[in-house]
Amino acid sequence: MPDLFKLTRKLVEIPSVTGHEHQIGEFLFRYLKDAGFTTDKQEVADGRFNVLAQSGPSLVTLSTHMDTVSPVIEFSEDGEFIYGRGACDAKGIIASQIKAAEKLLDEGITGFGMLYVVGEETESDGAHAANTLETESRFLVNGEPTGNTLAMGSKGSINVDIIASGKAAHSACPEQGESAILKLLNILHDLQKTAFPSDSLLGDTTMNIGMIEGGTQYNVIPDRAVARLKFRTVYDNELVKNVLESSVHGRAEIRYQFECPPVRFEMLDGFETTVAAFTTDIPMLTGWGRPFLIGPGSILDAHTDHEKILKDDLVSAVDIYHDLVMRLLK
Repeated sequence: MPDLFKLTRKLVEIPSVTGHEHQIGEFLFRYLKDAGFTTDKQEVADGRFNVLAQSGPSLVTLSTHMDTVSPVIEFSEDGEFIYGRGACDAKGIIASQIKAAEKLLDEGITGFGMLYVVGEETESDGAHAANTLETESRFLVNGEPTGNTLAMGSKGSINVDIIASGKAAHSACPEQGESAILKLLNILHDLQKTAFPSDSLLGDTTMNIGMIEGGTQYNVIPDRAVARLKFRTVYDNELVKNVLESSVHGRAEIRYQFECPPVRFEMLDGFETTVAAFTTDIPMLTGWGRPFLIGPGSILDAHTDHEKILKDDLVSAVDIYHDLVMRLLK
């Protein structure tokens, strides 16, 4: 399907790191309008907007996000793969959904639409904005790289800063100060040994220490240190937070920056299934109907310096999205 690969290439070649989605939004708006859909923009912030497209009143909505992580990776391809930032997360998915939508429109099928949002890779501000819209959508088919298998559930997410305070002093007299970095390291050591909730379907809660900041000079006892953590949750987020707070035990300040809950999804006969270890926009799109999660590509390739997607998976995804819409409209 050369047109499918050409569209994927065009999308990959448009840089759209979170916060800079204007150009890809304009492209999708024009493309979908020219393809015969009723299109609209929903302003989110700073010139960024979600793109909506409909084929009449839409009961089924195909959706994913336009933004990518940094750095930008240039497009390339060979006989099997398309490479580049966004190839699998989630520009190849956008291309597959659009080609499925064009196929449906050519067949005279209406009653479905598309929603492409900004900001999924950070705080889901595009999804939050989209959820304020009035919609007739009864089913949401969200695209993320699941290997074209239907996800039974996805993990939740908590972003949290652990802020340790100490007392600055000259490093020649360490007894006159209190190292915030040492305090923070002790806390992180304890957290690594802490048992967080697990679930029979979604597995274990995981913790990633994404960033550590602290100190000013080689010869100064640091009076402040921060660790930025990402929890992938499988159970009630409040329970995870309670365990976290119990482990920290007042030794540092805890600031929650972002969170969304784990989700269990709708199932359909005839699909292979999987469990998504990542978080999606679905918890923020509750007004768009009963959720399904499926898309081409592997999450193992997303956010890497070798991001890629199989061309055969893209082709298969067109049929999957087409058939899902037909099935849900019935």
